[in-house]
Amino acid sequence: MKKLYPESKVEVTGFMAQYYDTGLDIATFGRYLPFVKQVIRMTKIKPEDRILDLGAGTGRNACLMAKYLSEKGELIGVDVSEDMIAQFRKRCANFPNAKVTNMRIDQPLPYNNEFTKVFISFVLHGFPQNVRMLIIANAFKALKYGGKLLILDYNEFLLPKLPFYLRIPFKMLECPYAFDFIEKDWKKILAGVGFSDFEEHFFIHQCVRLLMMHKNINEIIKEKNKNNGGEIVLK
Repeated sequence: MKKLYPESKVEVTGFMAQYYDTGLDIATFGRYLPFVKQVIRMTKIKPEDRILDLGAGTGRNACLMAKYLSEKGELIGVDVSEDMIAQFRKRCANFPNAKVTNMRIDQPLPYNNEFTKVFISFVLHGFPQNVRMLIIANAFKALKYGGKLLILDYNEFLLPKLPFYLRIPFKMLECPYAFDFIEKDWKKILAGVGFSDFEEHFFIHQCVRLLMMHKNINEIIKEKNKNNGGEIVLK
């Protein structure tokens, strides 16, 4: 598979995809799994939730989320790498309500107002800003009004002010797009798209953030006004 974004490190294929989780565990000294379990607990998944996992990768996060779902719930992962998808299907084989599909998350997706949660984990920072906005637009469209977007990624920070033991690995390992990502005011950007009620949780010297927000119910008013041409009063 040819990469559309050669400088990105979130498009993973081949050998790197096959040993992605092993490499992540080694790089984090085994801390990633307990960390992401903590994060998923914070998202407060309900048994009947319908969750869309954009950039689902090997399915490790998906399986952890699927454990909270009842037979009425469902999780759909989206990824472009067949190598990752093969691992997802193997790992999540015991969760019949966890499925994965091969699609690009930076192109229009066929989901409209049908998910209660959309989860994006360490994906957005690996793309150019215009592509990030396309991914966010897909998430917004896929969510029901009042549904939650959950973004686990880097927080906003000034790289020179990081402790050297965090600054040096970031400079050595991260792609050029990440340096732009950490400078953005993401709450302001996402509020402009139509999200509200932001909630934040910080990790690793506040370098990593779980950012949760709702698809703004005021967008219902805008959409109905546009469709009906009249004043809408919510009861």
